[in-house]
Amino acid sequence: MNFWSIYQHGFARVAACTGHTVIADPHANAEAVLRHARRCAEEGVAVAVFPEMVLCGYSIEDLLLQDALLDQVEEALGEVVAGSSELLPVLVVGAPLRHRNRVYNCAVLVHRGRVLGVVPKSYPPNYREFYERRQIAGGDDERGGTIRVGGEAVPFGVDLLFEAEDVPGLVLHAEVCEDMWVPVPPSAEAALAGATVLVNLSGSPITVGRAEDRKLLCRSASSRCLAAYVYAAAGLGESTTDLSWDGQTLIYENGVLLAESDRFPLDEQYAVADVDLDLLRQERARMGTFDDNRRTHSARTGDFRTLSFTLAPPVADLGLRRRVERFPFVPADAERLALDCYEAYNIQVAGLQQRLASIGGPKVVIGVSGGLDSTHALIVAARAMDRAGRPRSDILAWTLPGFATSDHTKDNAHQLMRALGVTAAELDITPTARLMLKEMGHPFASGEPVYDVTFENVQAGLRTDYLFRLANQRGGIVLGTGDLSELALGWSTYGVGDQMSHYNVNSGVPKTLIQHLIRWIISSGQFDEETGDILAAILDTEISPELVPGEEMQSTESRIGPYALHDFTLFHVLRYGFRPSKIAFLAWHAWHDAEAGAWPPNFPEAKRVAYDLPEIRQWLEVFCRRFFAFAQFKRSAMPNGPKVSAGGSLSPRGDWRAPSDSTAEAWLRDLARIDPAVAER
Repeated sequence: MNFWSIYQHGFARVAACTGHTVIADPHANAEAVLRHARRCAEEGVAVAVFPEMVLCGYSIEDLLLQDALLDQVEEALGEVVAGSSELLPVLVVGAPLRHRNRVYNCAVLVHRGRVLGVVPKSYPPNYREFYERRQIAGGDDERGGTIRVGGEAVPFGVDLLFEAEDVPGLVLHAEVCEDMWVPVPPSAEAALAGATVLVNLSGSPITVGRAEDRKLLCRSASSRCLAAYVYAAAGLGESTTDLSWDGQTLIYENGVLLAESDRFPLDEQYAVADVDLDLLRQERARMGTFDDNRRTHSARTGDFRTLSFTLAPPVADLGLRRRVERFPFVPADAERLALDCYEAYNIQVAGLQQRLASIGGPKVVIGVSGGLDSTHALIVAARAMDRAGRPRSDILAWTLPGFATSDHTKDNAHQLMRALGVTAAELDITPTARLMLKEMGHPFASGEPVYDVTFENVQAGLRTDYLFRLANQRGGIVLGTGDLSELALGWSTYGVGDQMSHYNVNSGVPKTLIQHLIRWIISSGQFDEETGDILAAILDTEISPELVPGEEMQSTESRIGPYALHDFTLFHVLRYGFRPSKIAFLAWHAWHDAEAGAWPPNFPEAKRVAYDLPEIRQWLEVFCRRFFAFAQFKRSAMPNGPKVSAGGSLSPRGDWRAPSDSTAEAWLRDLARIDPAVAER
């Protein structure tokens, strides 16, 4: 395994190409196609898509019925075929071809000196500015046939899939322009039949607003079909008798825009991206209704023909041509992040409001430490009370200092409770903890500085025990504060501890998102300025359980690893089921250079760190051991709480159902595939 190769990690590089078409000069256009193809080959591209009828121009009207032109199109296609013999990419080239008594607008798939197959346009348009059926035959009923190209019979029809034998998951299907605008496009059937990369060769003259329509259709097709969608439109050189052209190129994957090029270009250009075939395969496996839909349409999808080819992709380091978010739960785009925070916060608030209303409107009992999680749960509860028209004094908040509670965090807790106007109190757990440790015969009770897991869990358990009994006494429910990241790692005290509550609003929110939720709550003015200032101070506090006495604050991340890396791993395990080796590859590209790529808005400069591959691998191993072989028994007994992120939840009643006695060996073996020598890069 070459760790640095995209093709070793389930990716395939694709390109959507556009350039300067020379009207009715197929030889010049063939030369341009090959020029593009050679450039794509140098960059490790597996599939290069060109515009509709690129070999002669889309806008040539009745010239399409001239034998002199059609003869030269066939000659030019032969030049492309011959010129492709030593090139890597599958070239998807647009050309008008004669077949039986008609001319068809075709996508011709060419690879390493041969024509793999020809796909006709299913639905030539005849409305508004289009008059295509005057020259072009509809190919929607062409299935199971052949066409002669360069003196050989090759597969012809809309029922063709092209599968790379040596790139698992790379299955191509081509459709032409108008085909994606109809209610049931050919690509939808092809995706059900197994196509993962859908390509569209387009002419598509530009009018105001049409570019957004194309993006909508491409995005929708990629999302509905759980596929990549590669779109290339005609640009300069097409006839401007009555129209204009913008050369739009787009690459979408499962509803996400991976790449696009500038519109109205002055020269040749392309959009290039690395499509994640593993991601598409995983999405289809998880979404069982995708295959249910295939069975419904099996009479059509079962008749597709699959044509195999050998790509022989490079195993060298080609880089990675796609954006990888450092924080997959936290988009770096400011507008998207604001929307995500708005939705996440209100999901939590609405969930708690409905739960309280459904069980008779009890009070809310919550422990407030002055840390991130309890702070966020408290401001969720405050807004839920506001929405329900109830006084915030119905929130009974306690800070429960223990042996290592700092004045800083305790002061933050008191200031926040006071600013929010909740019913606030303090209950010191240390006398009860000392008594319990003494009766247990723990060495700490005899003055020995023994701060083991028992010492820590006595404190965590007492805090929760007090909260449950206070809830009994005051007619309330205990509101949980532990987050999704802690659930993933099992970083909680089981049973009567912070693992348990009556309802947990944070159980679907990862640690990295909670920080940004609080930042958004401050910046969007959800509370008054005083509260905002206190929240900002809490954000700057080290994440710590504050259970072990000492001069330095106990650091959670120094013990179990950076939450930034753990949340990165959690997202890709939970959402896509990726292998650890692939997650390491993605994490390196996201995290190895603090200066590269985008950070979420307002992310503190001092916290913009980088991680090298040995660090990534180290904490991946910690994650695998804790997530797969340790923490499930805590998750299996977790209380109710709302799913928040599309990245998933860990509820045993929802996104994650797993045995409590599993091992992590399969994941650790995969991680071991990473040669330690690659860390020396």
